[in-house]
Amino acid sequence: MTQVPGTGRIVLRELSPMIEGRGGAKAIAGWPVDVGVTAFRDGHGILGARARWRPLGGAWRSVLLTAQMDDRFEGAVTFGELGPHELVFDAWTDRYATWRRNVTAWLGADEDVSSELLVGATILEELIPRVAPEHRDRLADACATMRSDSCADRVRLDAGFDDAVRHALDGVADTWDLTTSASVSVRVERERAAVGAWYEFFPRSEGGFTGGSGSGGAIDRLDAVADMGFDVVYLPPIHPIGSTHRKGRNNTLHAGPNDPGSPWAIGSAAGGHTAIEPSLGTMADFERFVARARELGLEVALDYALQCSPDHPWLVEHPEWFAHRPDGTIRYAENPPKKYQDIHPIEFWPVGEARADLWAECLRVLRFWMDRGVRIFRVDNPHTKPIAFWAWLLAEVAATDPDVVFLSEAFTHPAMMGELAEVGFSQSYTYFTWRTTATEVRDYLAELAHGPRRDWFRPNFWPTTPDILIGPLRHGSPAVFTQRAVLAAMASPSWGIYSGYELMENVPLGPGNDEFADSEKYRIVRRDWSKPDSLAPLLATLNRIRRDHPAIARLASTRFLRASDLRLLGWVRTLPDGGDPVVVIVNCEPDSEVEASFSLDLWVLGLGESATATDELTGESWTWHHGDNYVRLGPDRVAHVVALSPAT
Repeated sequence: MTQVPGTGRIVLRELSPMIEGRGGAKAIAGWPVDVGVTAFRDGHGILGARARWRPLGGAWRSVLLTAQMDDRFEGAVTFGELGPHELVFDAWTDRYATWRRNVTAWLGADEDVSSELLVGATILEELIPRVAPEHRDRLADACATMRSDSCADRVRLDAGFDDAVRHALDGVADTWDLTTSASVSVRVERERAAVGAWYEFFPRSEGGFTGGSGSGGAIDRLDAVADMGFDVVYLPPIHPIGSTHRKGRNNTLHAGPNDPGSPWAIGSAAGGHTAIEPSLGTMADFERFVARARELGLEVALDYALQCSPDHPWLVEHPEWFAHRPDGTIRYAENPPKKYQDIHPIEFWPVGEARADLWAECLRVLRFWMDRGVRIFRVDNPHTKPIAFWAWLLAEVAATDPDVVFLSEAFTHPAMMGELAEVGFSQSYTYFTWRTTATEVRDYLAELAHGPRRDWFRPNFWPTTPDILIGPLRHGSPAVFTQRAVLAAMASPSWGIYSGYELMENVPLGPGNDEFADSEKYRIVRRDWSKPDSLAPLLATLNRIRRDHPAIARLASTRFLRASDLRLLGWVRTLPDGGDPVVVIVNCEPDSEVEASFSLDLWVLGLGESATATDELTGESWTWHHGDNYVRLGPDRVAHVVALSPAT
């Protein structure tokens, strides 16, 4: 564990929260954060401890920490403002508490404590200047009584042991051996950095940004997205698309005359990362789109993809920003066996001033879109760029615009995903897409909720993306699509779907292939949103449940339930104060019917022997009891999402 040296005789270790190896932490404004420190010193004195925090340059606040076992002190703090904060821990020998303990022991052994009364009075006199003014007279009176020869020993003892004296000294740091930890930097973000419902769609499949509300185009799709209760509408790249080596349908090497190309092949004669693809409309059209989204309570998230088509202006203006082969050609992107001839990766470590110029331009691109109302970015493949670059870039943005949220699209090694979260990404895509059995999902949830990265790795669950059609969703039934949506929405504080999920698009590119047939990445897709079997009503219900029950977003409160059938996965969540208990039980083989029991500890939830259970998916209510309860889940009902309340 990390040890942070203090400034005095007391040893301070295992500060929490803190990102191991980096010394920082992350928090959400308005959410209580568990904090703690291990503190000890030579001798047998009783220690006191507190946490202090402030925005950089602001006023300090503090909270007294509660002593636990093994020299551990814990409590909670709430950061109220966005931006960088500092957190420190203080520990001291509580001489008054130590004195009370020792005198009590000596009295039990029939020892004479008259001299100890003078010791206690001296301690109180030294602490009087540090207590609140309204308590000073009480302490002064206690000192006088403890020193009085005319008072009986019992009266003198009662004065020193007065509960009012003890309460007056709660949290008062004794400067005699006060030890302060090194400062822990805390990045405080808004709630959307941890909690949200995302909806991804391609503007070109909806007619682009042209026109105002009611005149067609992507702007009118916003109403449906808002009606389904989503918070964020995420757009793949909206920049000009290159023509050179443009990909055709299903990533073929030769595009037809009507193939629009991949939006991730950024850049043409019409511009680069700060331009709009002409077929989508103008910058003014995009700004109207953002304004309409805001009216509907939606935020627009843009894709931040640092790569270029062969036609991007940067290749002519800054060839030094790209890797060249020995024959002088610029290397295109590869992820064997996949090849992306229409995309050139950027070389982030060019020599000399080129690096500073490149990094500054990448920051300028972000600020360009931030100035146009975009405060959320989904970052494409951040694990293929240097960690040092992200640490610099994210810190630059956070210093001036702490409300900006970054989603990391990094399906890669856990260590790299964790590292990206550590250096400042607000949240991350996850392995949920590939976790399908009850055991796999449970183990992954346990890792996210209670594992070593729980304090800074914030998950975002997506059942599919334009690249991924995985596992049971390949040719999947409506029950499977329903079950995966329930899992994603109820298990993760943030979740998202790719447009078309509500229509249960389920055809893979081929046997054993994890991609969609005729992926929207390479073509324009026209959908019939009026289909009667659409899952749009279900998605609206799930997002309504999430809004009505904020406990669902409290991942750290997850407690798993024991089920008699391993195909069932169940858990309960609450708010930090124990309120708003919500039970989720999901059939992880939704095409099969499962009858089983699960064990529910209602006493731990403060509900006693029985509780009223209301299924938020259907509105039905019944009574659940402490202990085992029966459920039946199958294709007609794949899950229960139950709000618990006292039995009536």
